[in-house]
Amino acid sequence: MKRVLLSLVSIALLSSVVFAQTTLSKEERSKAIDHLKNTNAELLKTVKGLSESQLNYKPTADSWSVANCVEHLAISENSIFGIVQMSLKSDPDPSLRSEVKMSDDQVIGLIESREQKVKTSTEFEPTNKYDGYEGSLTEFKNKRKENMKYVKSSQDDLRNRYFDFPFGKVDSYQVIIFMSGHTKRHTDQIKEVMASAGYPES
Repeated sequence: MKRVLLSLVSIALLSSVVFAQTTLSKEERSKAIDHLKNTNAELLKTVKGLSESQLNYKPTADSWSVANCVEHLAISENSIFGIVQMSLKSDPDPSLRSEVKMSDDQVIGLIESREQKVKTSTEFEPTNKYDGYEGSLTEFKNKRKENMKYVKSSQDDLRNRYFDFPFGKVDSYQVIIFMSGHTKRHTDQIKEVMASAGYPES
């Protein structure tokens, strides 16, 4: 009986150790929070004080305006984080770790780079979903605040839950930093719009 109890205690302790190893480390949490903060701040600084004509200017008929980009980011902040929430419905599976081929920095670099342009899918297209620019910006800020709060406190196993992007399998932590890098990508797009020849001075 004593041996059985000792075995059960050992199993319980081992389970605790495994769980502790699969929650986010202090460094991982800090990296994600810092990146989320920085991309949020850069976006807000870039769009601050723009006039209606500046917000709605399109370099070409097929281009997105600044307002379109902000709405797209609001939609994406909800939808991409929804991938994380969806992944939590499945049990962690360490056996799939070997299928995650990209490092965190590679994921960030891939999404932030504007060298390769990709047409977004229909559900991410701006359609005035949030009743104008101010509504889009408010939605983005509120959702980013919620998402950062989650990252700061979550004890979920994000490294052993996954999602398959077209470019490969990533873990749920990488989905979060992908989301943050996506903000940087479209903030840079906004800057491109603002640097175009016909962009209104005011």
